Amino acid sequence: MDKDLVSIQEARDAAAQAYDAWKIWSKASQEEVDRVCAAMSQAAYAAADRLGRLAHEETGYGNPVHKRLKNEFAAKMVWESIKDVKTVGVVNHDPVNRIYEIAWPMGVVAALIPSTNPSSTVIFKTLIAVKARNAIVHAPHPSAVKSCFEAANLMALAAEQAGAPRGLIQCLQNISLQGTQELMTHKRVALILATGGTAMVRAAHSVGKPAYGVGPGNVPVYVDRSADIEKAARYIVASKAFDCSTICATEQAVLADRPIAARLRELMIAEGAYFCDDQQSDALRRALFNPDRSLNTATVGKPAPYLAAYAGFSVPAETRILVTPVPYIGYEEMLAHEKLTTVLAWHEVEGWEAGCEASIRMIEFGGRGHTQIIYANDDRVVMAFGLEKPVFRILVNTMGTLGAIGSTTGVMPSLTLGPGGVGGAITGDNISVRHMFNIKRLAYELRSPPPEAMVPGGASSAPRLPDPMELECIVREIVQEILANNR
Repeated sequence: MDKDLVSIQEARDAAAQAYDAWKIWSKASQEEVDRVCAAMSQAAYAAADRLGRLAHEETGYGNPVHKRLKNEFAAKMVWESIKDVKTVGVVNHDPVNRIYEIAWPMGVVAALIPSTNPSSTVIFKTLIAVKARNAIVHAPHPSAVKSCFEAANLMALAAEQAGAPRGLIQCLQNISLQGTQELMTHKRVALILATGGTAMVRAAHSVGKPAYGVGPGNVPVYVDRSADIEKAARYIVASKAFDCSTICATEQAVLADRPIAARLRELMIAEGAYFCDDQQSDALRRALFNPDRSLNTATVGKPAPYLAAYAGFSVPAETRILVTPVPYIGYEEMLAHEKLTTVLAWHEVEGWEAGCEASIRMIEFGGRGHTQIIYANDDRVVMAFGLEKPVFRILVNTMGTLGAIGSTTGVMPSLTLGPGGVGGAITGDNISVRHMFNIKRLAYELRSPPPEAMVPGGASSAPRLPDPMELECIVREIVQEILANNR
């Protein structure tokens, strides 16, 4: 059996079946939509622990308890953020401008799912797609097929029991590059929702269809001298350790203001951070990155003691994260790049201006448009970071992992974080249901057209052209005037 051909055929069949289901679902009422989505939310929330353990067992990434929390976030908090959004019929009326806005679904959504957050991303994308009256076909990362299929299947069963048509929610099981490409380019697919690595997101943007693509982050966290240092230490360590740093908005380097750096270091050690020496940091450079500068996937989503042993040294069993001091922040320093694991770079700066410059350097070579974190109680410093950073999420005094996705902040709850135009995407929003449907506008006349617009067309209204003799006289006069001016 040719695996690629099987994968291609499965993608074709799934897209066609989803389209047939969508033709029915696109006519659903708001009551039907909300009933189905509520049932899916409840089913996913009830299975959050089982799905978290399955994702951990299958991928080897992260922490099963933290994966359960992400599943619960996707099932409950995301649903609560969108359940009252109108997605059927007239969704807004502007009586002043006499415009009615009418929701119109996209159609079939192709959803590319990463291995780092598999079941939670399936839950999230299914809810926002179906709430907007779309069908969805998930294409998982090859190392997360079982957990993605289980999440999609339980939501599909819940949806069908609540009245949705069969085939509305699907997940591919025979995964290949060719099969995923076939899904994205299929004539029945209207929108691509891609979450994952840079290569995959670029592929999604290259197929000629509308696509929401979000790639890696490289998130700096600046800790100012005005900050609550105890809170910063507690949050930074907990956030970096959360699910072994598999969320793209996790902290990648601490930029510590020099007057508080020593105290911050002490407090982070008390929270379970292990500060590496130069030799250990060099060992981690070699362990985390391949010779071509790509990330070594064997180190992704691993606990700190495992990584230390992998790199050739030992740390206390209770160690939560490894901190690697770096002499500078720049492209050549690999430890200042994204590390989807429990390793955090450390660099000291003199004042917020230097912290601002180092943050921008780090964002420019690794996380354009994504996220910046700042711990400070000086509003002037906070606003300077907000105004100057080329990112679309500036988180203040909160965790990167949970703040960027909207768990601890007021931003839209989402597991797909847009990096905007500077990051190669169409939006800098946290992707949600409002990105999953278009708006038709029914517009009444407000002003009468100008009288000139009502003049009948035809030869009588065309401008008169001069005859040849008249044109010759005009040219002769222009030439004589030019000669006279040159004398």
